[in-house]
Amino acid sequence: MASTTSPVQSLITNSRFSSLYLSTNKVFLPSCQLLKNRFSPFSRSSCLAFSSLGDKKEAWVPMGMLSAKPLTFTGWNQNMRRRCQVEFPVVSAAAADADSDGLETEISEGHAKPSKSFAERFPALVTGFFFFMWYFLNVIFNILNKKVYNYFPYPYFVSVIHLVVGVGYCLVSWSVGLPKRAPIDKELLIVLTPVSFCHALGHVMSNVSFAAVAVSFTHTIKALEPFFNAAASQFVLGHQIPLSLWLSLAPVVIGVSMASLTELSFNWTGFISAMISNIAFTYRSIYSKKAMTGMDSTNVYAYISIIALFFCLPPAIFIEGPQLMQYGFRDAIAKVGLIKFLCDLFWIGMFYHLYNQLATNTLERVAPLTHAVGNVLKRVFVIGFSIVVFGNKISTQTGIGTAIAIAGVAIYSLIKANMEEQKRKAALSAAS
Repeated sequence: MASTTSPVQSLITNSRFSSLYLSTNKVFLPSCQLLKNRFSPFSRSSCLAFSSLGDKKEAWVPMGMLSAKPLTFTGWNQNMRRRCQVEFPVVSAAAADADSDGLETEISEGHAKPSKSFAERFPALVTGFFFFMWYFLNVIFNILNKKVYNYFPYPYFVSVIHLVVGVGYCLVSWSVGLPKRAPIDKELLIVLTPVSFCHALGHVMSNVSFAAVAVSFTHTIKALEPFFNAAASQFVLGHQIPLSLWLSLAPVVIGVSMASLTELSFNWTGFISAMISNIAFTYRSIYSKKAMTGMDSTNVYAYISIIALFFCLPPAIFIEGPQLMQYGFRDAIAKVGLIKFLCDLFWIGMFYHLYNQLATNTLERVAPLTHAVGNVLKRVFVIGFSIVVFGNKISTQTGIGTAIAIAGVAIYSLIKANMEEQKRKAALSAAS
């Protein structure tokens, strides 16, 4: 039977592109097969077939003899123009694949370029979400933590649980690569050890205070932390603190004193524990500045949590261990049940780790001034919500003293943040 060959099916050879020929004998190269499999909307006939120089003697048509009329391939809905430019549907298919994955793609100069992410397009919205989650998790943690202490008053053991859950969260995050674990060596371990010790001490003492007095009163006492920071900077590090900064701390001291004198839940255990916590966190800040590394904040906090856990274990075992084994666990399970008891311990640990991690991540996204104001507002939220949830009765003097202390912290934070910003600008101008 005589075969009929249409002009469309004529083979092309002797062109300026010696390595590329078109043939009716469809020999699919791997690249062509890959295109065919990837872009399923195109049929087999629509895949442009390539063949190498074969041994068959066939009539080849030089590229230069083609007319200016468009050359149309059977089953291919594109025209091959005189310049031999074939428009492959790769870009549109790539865009379709990207859209199916939930990503937006911009087509520019024949290439698929991913557009900006949501965080890059709406940074203010994302930062606001970080602040909201920081406040929300902090409030939930303080409320749930105090509820646990109402039926399980063992702050040393609960402090360990906080860190155990946080360390477990870090290990799982590392295992899935979110974030990728940064390596640690002996030198970095030595640098982070004093930071972790101060973190452990401040964490345990805060929980001892939470268990002994009202949450609102503990946070009022912890408002004195800027005063200890300034004192340590002046007398330990030898940094000169301006008079304006010292004067801004006067309302903090006066307000805390007023609140303490008439606090209905006042006891010395809660008060002293909160003060020790302030001192510990102050030295944590000092050692943190000395331990500045190139590691990201998420990995640094993870390592600090792991090391701090080893510092928290001994006091929990020796101080509360015998009581827990005799009646502590038994009484808690009898009051709320085993499932609720375990769930409460897990969630307070998770909320503790997440709110601290979010506080660190938020600091990376905003200026020190914004973070300082946010930290003051966070304390206001915690005090206010704890009073409402637990129905704590406070005297008028306690309320006024708390308000004065918070206002003093706000003024101090604003002045200090402005000073740091001026130092940063001066350093940049000197460098330029």
